[in-house]
Amino acid sequence: MRASLIQIAVDPDESVNSRRKRAVSLVVAQRGADLVVLPELWPVGAFAYTDFAAEAEPLQGPTHEAMAAAAAEAGVWLHAGSFVERAADGTLYNTSLVFSPEGERRAVYRKIHRFGFDKGEAVMMGAGEELVTAALPQTTLGLTTCYDLRFPELYRGLVDAGAETLIVAAGWPERRRAHWTLLAQARAVENQSYVLAVGTAGTHGGVEQAGHSIAVDPWGEILAEAGGGEEVLSVEFDPAKVATTREQFPALKDRRLGLDTPQDVAPAR
Repeated sequence: MRASLIQIAVDPDESVNSRRKRAVSLVVAQRGADLVVLPELWPVGAFAYTDFAAEAEPLQGPTHEAMAAAAAEAGVWLHAGSFVERAADGTLYNTSLVFSPEGERRAVYRKIHRFGFDKGEAVMMGAGEELVTAALPQTTLGLTTCYDLRFPELYRGLVDAGAETLIVAAGWPERRRAHWTLLAQARAVENQSYVLAVGTAGTHGGVEQAGHSIAVDPWGEILAEAGGGEEVLSVEFDPAKVATTREQFPALKDRRLGLDTPQDVAPAR
């Protein structure tokens, strides 16, 4: 299976509409890949808090329309990163979408863990409440966004729901890049799953981005890693390795805690 991780640069001097068109071109250029993944809040910038309200869109707004068309033109499964969604009640969400190679929307994930503590995303956006998976022919994706990476219980819940490839769409800051790599490998090892973690390049909201998108296998081995600038990271991986790893080293079967905790899991839609 081949995945293309698009580490797009977010430049505050580039309009959202221009970057949206550029993202479409980058997706379409990945024709032949099985899966394409974009990062968190690439239309506006994950730290560009002052622009969130002005750039918010309805679920089926211009980003949804553009990404559906791009997936269909490229003939790929597309995790379209995330954008600022304005719900019908006015609440803002950090929302990710997954589209099929026919351009049909198959999953919606609203970020559960909002970053910022007492400012920014944490106070400006609503929190998602559902764990979300998306079943592809080759593997089942578990959808997560940026700050989610610090909360292992979310990933365990996704694995319990059948996830084999864990997606992390992020706008991760350069100053905490060491945590990015460490946590991506930890989530892969503890869940015996692939992790495809995609960040942005550039600087937005005055925060330099880490880049360094990364693909990690179920043993924690780094399969591919990007640099700090805009880049498309292409990686080949074998989804069957998840089952093999879990059979060879069946640590997940020895769990004693959390097995009876109910989880709300939303299927692909």
